[in-house]
Amino acid sequence: MRNSSTSEYIIRLIFLFLGILNIGFVLLISIYLIIKGLPAIFEIGLYDFLFGSTWKSTATPPQFGILPFILTSIYGTAGAIVLGVPIGFFTALYLAKIASKRVQNFIIPLVDLLASIPSVVYGLIGMLCFVPLTKEVFNLSDGASLFVAIIVLAIMILPSIIKVSVEFIKAVPKEYEEGSLALGANKVETYMYVVIPACKKGIAAAVVLGVGRAVGESVAIIMVAGNAPNLPSLFESVRFLTTAIVSEMAYSSGLQKDALFSIGLVLFVFILLINATLNLLLKRDKNA
Repeated sequence: MRNSSTSEYIIRLIFLFLGILNIGFVLLISIYLIIKGLPAIFEIGLYDFLFGSTWKSTATPPQFGILPFILTSIYGTAGAIVLGVPIGFFTALYLAKIASKRVQNFIIPLVDLLASIPSVVYGLIGMLCFVPLTKEVFNLSDGASLFVAIIVLAIMILPSIIKVSVEFIKAVPKEYEEGSLALGANKVETYMYVVIPACKKGIAAAVVLGVGRAVGESVAIIMVAGNAPNLPSLFESVRFLTTAIVSEMAYSSGLQKDALFSIGLVLFVFILLINATLNLLLKRDKNA
């Protein structure tokens, strides 16, 4: 008994240490971004930085308005969610409740493979397939645009949404379904009004993971979005917050480099706001 208690105590200490270490990493990243990002914001001006519509970091004098990047990131992420979440959700529901074992054994490894594909490969496929196709279909001068970026992001978030949602849907007790069917509901009604509400927190977690990948993606997007600092338009070249950092960090210096760190700080706050909003909606729904 003493050995068992000692082992349990040691394991609890290990998990406590790992949890504190994880929190410490988040705090260090937050502090570093604040220290590196705030000076440029103060020098440029908060309003000019956040709401300026012109980014000319190498001009004389330079201009550091990131409103086009913020709006592009918002529109791009929202578009990817609108396209990717329904497809991922219904695919997960099909795999968890409707598909046969043979179909599951065939599709689930493909979803795993989709998750393991590097971002640069998604970007390459988008650049070689979707960009020329968009140019031809919509008769554009250049197919690299926000539209193609949304499609690529929607595909990239599918594995996260599908895998996590499948596990949570399968975790719903069978008794819930049996009780619903016994009361006269059909299978579709049971899935939509009993199973899904029982695992909505897990599905929300899957959406959060997908949103995190969509917001933080840079390599694939820089290959398909055109990387021009324009205000967002569906069929024009655009630049996201992430691609703004990647495209100039290698040769930046002085205020330009500090401004890129400020963009990183804005991106960090942007992700925090998305997570906080989703958590707030879940809590409100629970209280209701």
